[in-house]
Amino acid sequence: MTRTGRAERTTKETSVAVEIDLDGHGNVDVSTGVGFYDHMLDQLGRHGLFDLTVKTDGDLHIDSHHTIEDTSLALGAAFREALGDKRGIVRFANASVPLDESLAHVTVDLSGRPYLVHSEPDGMAPMIGADYDTTMTRHILESFVAQAQVALHVHVPYGRNAHHIVECQFKALARALRHASEIDPRQTGIPSTKGAL
Repeated sequence: MTRTGRAERTTKETSVAVEIDLDGHGNVDVSTGVGFYDHMLDQLGRHGLFDLTVKTDGDLHIDSHHTIEDTSLALGAAFREALGDKRGIVRFANASVPLDESLAHVTVDLSGRPYLVHSEPDGMAPMIGADYDTTMTRHILESFVAQAQVALHVHVPYGRNAHHIVECQFKALARALRHASEIDPRQTGIPSTKGAL
C-alpha cells in the first residue's frame, strides 16, 4: 500500500506544490523562501519520518504571510490524501518534546473533523529572523488542520526563547502525526464505530 499525497495550489499570490510519503525515511526537500519556515518543515519531515517535498514561489516582496499560509493549506491537503480511507491506522497519538527551556505537548486525532486548540506562553518575541512573524505559528496549524481534517491540540506551558517555543511544537507535531498515521497490525478496519473517518 502506497500512502502518498500531492497537492498544488496556485493563486495570484503564490504557487505551491507539496508531496508527502507517510511511510518514508525523513527525506526532506523544502524551499519556500522563508528560511525559518523551511527549518520547521524540515523538522516535520525528519521527525515524522515523512518524505516531504515542498516548492513554493510566493509574493515575498509583500511579506511572508501568503507564502506560509498557502503552503500550510497545501501540506494539509497532501497529508489528507496520503491517509486515504484511514483503514488500519492508529488514529490517536500524542507527543511531548522539550527543546532546552521550552516544552510542547501535542495530541492529534485523525478524525476527519478539523479542530484546533493552541496555546503558547505570553510575551513571545514578535519575529524570528527577518521574515517569520511568531503569530503565524497558530495560523500554520489552523491552515493545516482545515485541509488535513484532523483535531489537533498544541500546548506549550512554558518557554523563553521564541525559536525554541516554535520548534518544539513542530517536532512534537511530527512525532504525534507519525504515530497516529502508522498502521496498527491488529486494526483490520477503520478505527471508528461509525465505520468511516
